[in-house]
Amino acid sequence: MTPTEAPQPLNSISAVPRKEKGRPAWQSILEAVLLNLEQLRNHPLPLEIRSALDDVLEKARQLPLLLSEETEQLRLAALYRVSHSLGSSLNLDEVLNQVMDAVIDLSGAERGFLMLLDPDTGELHLRVARNMEHETLQSKEAVSRTITETVVRNGAPILTTDAQSDPRFARQESVMLHSLRSIMCVPLRSRGELIGVVYVDNRISAGVFTTEDLNLLNAFASQAAIAIENARLYARTDQALQQRLTELETLTQIDRELNSSLDFNRIMDITRSWALRGTQGLQAWVLLKDGNEPFRIAAGPLEEYPLSAQPPLFEQEWTAKVLWQAANLALLAAPIFHGGKLAGMIAVLKSTPFTQQEGIFLSRLAARAANAIENARLYDAVQHANQEKNRFISVISHELRIPMTSIRGYTDLLRQQTVGPVNEQQRSFLETIRNNVDRMAALVSDLSDISRIESGRLKLEPRWIDLSQLVDETIMTLRPRLDEKGHQLTCELTTGLPEVFADPTRVTQVLTNLLTNAIKYTPGGGSIWLRLRRENGSIRLEFQDSGIGIAPEDQQRLFEQFFRSEDRAVREEQGWGLGLNVAKQLVELMGGSIGFSSQLGQGSTFWFTLPVEGKQEQ
Repeated sequence: MTPTEAPQPLNSISAVPRKEKGRPAWQSILEAVLLNLEQLRNHPLPLEIRSALDDVLEKARQLPLLLSEETEQLRLAALYRVSHSLGSSLNLDEVLNQVMDAVIDLSGAERGFLMLLDPDTGELHLRVARNMEHETLQSKEAVSRTITETVVRNGAPILTTDAQSDPRFARQESVMLHSLRSIMCVPLRSRGELIGVVYVDNRISAGVFTTEDLNLLNAFASQAAIAIENARLYARTDQALQQRLTELETLTQIDRELNSSLDFNRIMDITRSWALRGTQGLQAWVLLKDGNEPFRIAAGPLEEYPLSAQPPLFEQEWTAKVLWQAANLALLAAPIFHGGKLAGMIAVLKSTPFTQQEGIFLSRLAARAANAIENARLYDAVQHANQEKNRFISVISHELRIPMTSIRGYTDLLRQQTVGPVNEQQRSFLETIRNNVDRMAALVSDLSDISRIESGRLKLEPRWIDLSQLVDETIMTLRPRLDEKGHQLTCELTTGLPEVFADPTRVTQVLTNLLTNAIKYTPGGGSIWLRLRRENGSIRLEFQDSGIGIAPEDQQRLFEQFFRSEDRAVREEQGWGLGLNVAKQLVELMGGSIGFSSQLGQGSTFWFTLPVEGKQEQ
């Protein structure tokens, strides 16, 4: 510079030109500082000051590189920090808010929007709208749909530093209407599939975002997409688990109700009720079949069933099928298989289409109802067989009593020589006839008692009775048989026992049965002990003998009807295997209990108890 040249005035930093679009603010300021330093260097300066100024200029020229590297490091650190924080939750709504808040913080945007793609329709649905204060926006429509749809269509990010002047978007209605300026929009990808977009903007200033901001946002979007997809997968898994748990609870309730009864009509009602509840149907039927016979309606209104609906060939398929459709009605049926064979089907009528889930439910209901229905049918069959058996026994008992009475009467007349003298051999024959008639009468009586007990027709006539008196009467009745076999009977009767409320005739029948067994199955000259005592709230009576005892394999079946041991000593004695069964049922009818203990070859002890208060009359 020559002495005649006037020094140029220094530019003021406060007069820094407006920041160019797409450039960081610090870059414009630094360029202004460097310009002023260059101008200052052109002034005459002392050597030391000039040398220092040159050193400052050199360092200032290195600042852009240093600042860019530091800024990039800060960006990467921020990216790592927010990416790492995304894994702190698997709640989808929380993750979406975290993503949007992090995007706004990283980019310095005014607002941010996150939209997810509907895989079925291909449409974007807004899920999150946030501002720089991390608040949810109430107005969620002020975005450029053109930009978001372009990103979805092309799969590439978009950056515009001023949408108002950008020829690509300036004429778009949303840009003009909402005065949109700085905008960035990047795709969200998971496993190579586009799942949505992230959109940020600044409506006040242009040139807010740079290419570096776009690259950073794109990098973050890749991490965010993984977090979003993980949260969505967790939500779907959790929803599926909850749905499955609900299904299991429902099926458990169905099993509980179906297994709570053996009544056929009750099972039908439960099945139809659950069929309607699980499908939201209008009407339900249960149709059953036997072998190759056609289906028949076992439950449900016959007049409402679509007669034109033909049952399909399920062929071991458990899947429910639509049998019939007309107007707005549809009939869905699920097969009932039992033992590998088609046993029936559950049909439901509905005014709206059946969903796949409803079909699955109906199939599962049919599978669970199969055993309950079959058990109810078997129970009905057993009940019917028992009724027929009781009816048969009742008829036979009545018919047998008439000829037995005649045989007994005429036998007694002959024995008494009413119609003429009887020799010893004839008397022996008559005794045999009388004994067998008595045996037949006892059998008929036991069968009649069993029939009346099982059918509920046996009526007790309870009253207050003294058990010790009944014991004495029973011993007196059976004394001839005791003496005949030479048994020694020892009685241990506690005195002062309270009376019991029971049927004296039936108690005597039990006493006779148990004492008779002790006499029969104790070899001649044996011992029998009879004990009567109070035990808690009951009176206990037991018969102990020194007889043949009972084999362990026979003890489990001892109270079964018509059971007799194969032991030769047992078979030598007369009996039908009904006495103990009758005794057990009679004792239980009177509110007591009965049992025994025995060792083979060492004798047995039979006992029964009757409550002191008894079973009061109804």
